[in-house]
Amino acid sequence: MLLKRNNEQRQKIKVVYEASTGERLDEALKSVLRSDLEDAILALLMTPAEFDAYELRQATKGWGTDEDVLTEILATRTNEEIVEIKRVYKEVYERDLEELIKDETRDDFTTALLEMLKAHKDETDEVDMSLAQKDMETLFEAAEHPEGINVTAFINILTHRNPKQLSKTFQLYALNSDMSLPKALDLELRGDIEDCLLDIVKIAWNKPAFFAEKLHKAMEGHGTCEQTLIRVLASRSEVDLKKIVEEYRAMYGVCLQDSIVNDTEGHYRSVLLGLCGPF
Repeated sequence: MLLKRNNEQRQKIKVVYEASTGERLDEALKSVLRSDLEDAILALLMTPAEFDAYELRQATKGWGTDEDVLTEILATRTNEEIVEIKRVYKEVYERDLEELIKDETRDDFTTALLEMLKAHKDETDEVDMSLAQKDMETLFEAAEHPEGINVTAFINILTHRNPKQLSKTFQLYALNSDMSLPKALDLELRGDIEDCLLDIVKIAWNKPAFFAEKLHKAMEGHGTCEQTLIRVLASRSEVDLKKIVEEYRAMYGVCLQDSIVNDTEGHYRSVLLGLCGPF
């Protein structure tokens, strides 16, 4: 039943269930579900902001931090969504998300995440050619800086421009340099900030393809990263999952649903396939 309802409808079901039984629906399901199926169903019962806040919390709990998840969420959500994620995180976990980022990350990577958390990204579809030229020159100079790459310049531009604007800047960069912007980043940077900025570049070029690659990596080789499957499919199910499914087939020559069938089983598989839609 939950898969045949959108998120807004599922929130109403939760309210009616609690009013009728005096028990929270998620708590009731926790007592009867287990493992990956439990995680998938509980993800569907959260609002988008609750789920994103939960995933950010999980990515920073215990030993180590899952930096890729932090970048994925903050770089692909709208300004409005980020504001709501911050509000929910504060309400649920009684802590500012900015403080969590400062404690769990470091250096330039922290700076990039905090810039994205400001939710000041241009969300128009406009392309300013003079700005693209100016940004290209700024990035070129930043990459060729005699004392090493000027990461701040890259962060400022990549975290504030809209995707079409960035794509035009990337095109100009490639025309005026011996290498593409991703190649320059790969040569000049290392670690979390390199991965973060490269992901932002991928997202600007083609967001559905970015998520298709995430799903492919989650299922390639031995073992499956169930957390990634659940996070991407649940969070994009009412956004751009149809486009992600199309990109997946174009990029890997197989449909996403077939990959899921081969890597999962039981009711958990049925939930994931239900999110993807018909083959």
